[in-house]
Amino acid sequence: MSQSLPSTLGELTASGYAHRSVKDEMRHNLVQKLKSSEELFPGVQGYDETVVPQIVNAVLARHDFILLGLRGQAKSRILRQLGLLFDEHIPIISGSEVNDDPLRPISKYGRQMIEEHGDATPIEWIDRDARYVEKLATPDVTIADMIGDVDPIKAARGGHILGDELTIHYGLLPRANRGIFAINELPDLAGKIQVGLFNILQEGDVQVKGYPIRLALDVLMVFTANPEDYTARGKIITPLKDRIGAEIRTHYPEDLEIGVEITRQEAWVARDDTCVQVPDFLQEVVERIAFLGRDDKRIDQRSGVSQRMPITVIETVVSNAEQRALQHSEDVAVPRVADLYAALPAITGKMELEYEGELHGAGRIARELIQQACSQAFDVRAAGADVDDIIDYFETGGALQVGDDSAANACVLGFSTIPGLLELISNVGLVAESSNDGHRAAACELVLEALVAQRRISRSSAGYTRAPHEGPTPGKGHQGFDPLGGLNI
Repeated sequence: MSQSLPSTLGELTASGYAHRSVKDEMRHNLVQKLKSSEELFPGVQGYDETVVPQIVNAVLARHDFILLGLRGQAKSRILRQLGLLFDEHIPIISGSEVNDDPLRPISKYGRQMIEEHGDATPIEWIDRDARYVEKLATPDVTIADMIGDVDPIKAARGGHILGDELTIHYGLLPRANRGIFAINELPDLAGKIQVGLFNILQEGDVQVKGYPIRLALDVLMVFTANPEDYTARGKIITPLKDRIGAEIRTHYPEDLEIGVEITRQEAWVARDDTCVQVPDFLQEVVERIAFLGRDDKRIDQRSGVSQRMPITVIETVVSNAEQRALQHSEDVAVPRVADLYAALPAITGKMELEYEGELHGAGRIARELIQQACSQAFDVRAAGADVDDIIDYFETGGALQVGDDSAANACVLGFSTIPGLLELISNVGLVAESSNDGHRAAACELVLEALVAQRRISRSSAGYTRAPHEGPTPGKGHQGFDPLGGLNI
C-alpha cells in the first residue's frame, strides 16, 4: 500500500476525501467496469445472459438481493466476487471494530476518538478483502453471533458500566459495516434472528441485553437459499423477504459445451508426476451423465444434480487412469470408459433418489446414466456410421474381454480383432492419426459401450458378446481375445 495515503483525519480531509455509501461505491465502480467492458465475474460461466444482468440491475438500483438456486450453481462464488466492485482500500478510524468512516463514525468509540484527537485522529486503511463477511446460517446461530453481546471482561478492563456502549462485543453484522454481509442458506436461520437482521437494517437500532443502541450500518446484504428450503427446513420471514430488493434465480449450465468448460476449469486433472490426456469425447460423456441425471425422474430434482458431480467424476476417472498407467509404466495416462465405472462412488454420492429410484438403487441408475451418456456422445460424432461389421462379429460368436486394468497397447491389440472397429474410430474423428494407444483404446471402448446401451451387443463380466437374443451360440464362430489371459473361447 502506498505510503502517501493520509494517516490522520486532518490529512484525509485535506486530500478531498468524501463519504460515500457502500452501495454508491459499488454502483460507481460497476458503471466504470461496464463502460470498459470488463469481465464482472471471472470464472463464472453460463450466466452472461441470465443471472449476471439481473445482478447488475440490483447493484445499479442499490438493492440487497438473494440468489435462489440448487446446490452447485456458483452462488457463493458470485457473492464473494462482489468485493471486486469495492475501491482498492478505504480509510477507517484506527482501532475501530466496525470500520468507522472518519467523516461519519457510527460507534461511540469512533466519536470519542474524534472528540479527543480532532484532526490528529489516526487513520488506518483496509483493503477490499477485509470488507466481505460471510456466515453460513444454521439453527444454532444466536443474535449475539449476528449483532453482538455485552462483554463483562471489556467492561472490567475499561472501567465501564455494563450499560455503556463501549462494553459491547460486536457481532458479524456490525463488523461488516461499510462492506458486504452475506448469509448462505438463509431459510435455516431462526426466525427471531431474521427479525433482528430486519430490525437493525430497517430501523437502525437494536437491543443488546436490554440496552438500546443505534447503529446506522452502511452495508450491502446478500443471501443465498435453496428454493426447496422454504418448506423443507425453514422459511424467510415476510418482513425480511419484503425488504430484499431482488430475488435472482441461478441455474445449472443450459448448454453441454458450457458444462464441459466449467468442469474443465474446476477439475484437478493435471497431475505432478503423471502426464494426463483426457480425450474430448470422454469429457463430454462425463458432462452428459450430469445432464441426463437432471432429467431422470428417479432422481430427486428438488435436490438437483450438482455441477460438482462431473467435477469429482472426472477427477476420479483421471486418478483411476493414473493408477493404471503407473502399474504398467506407461508414459501417458489416458482415461477410458472403464474408468467411468470406477468413478461410481463420485456419482452415487451426488444423487438424492425418489421412491422409484430407491427401488432401482443408486448403483444401477449410475451405470445406466454412463451407458446413455456414451450412446449420446457416440451418436453425435458418428451418426449414420456403418457398424454392421462390428455387430456381425459378435453375432457370429465373437467375444472380447478387456480388463479394466489392462495396458492400453494390450487393449488396442484386442480391439484390432474386431473387424472395422479401429477404422471406425478414425473415420468419425474420435482419434487422429497421431493419437497414442491410450486414445485409441478409449475411443474403442466408447463405441462398444454405445452399442451396449443401444442393445446391439451385450457386455457382462465375461466381456463383450452378442446381443441378448436368438442367434448363433457364442464360441461356435470367432474366437474372442482377452488382453489379460489370451484367447477367450
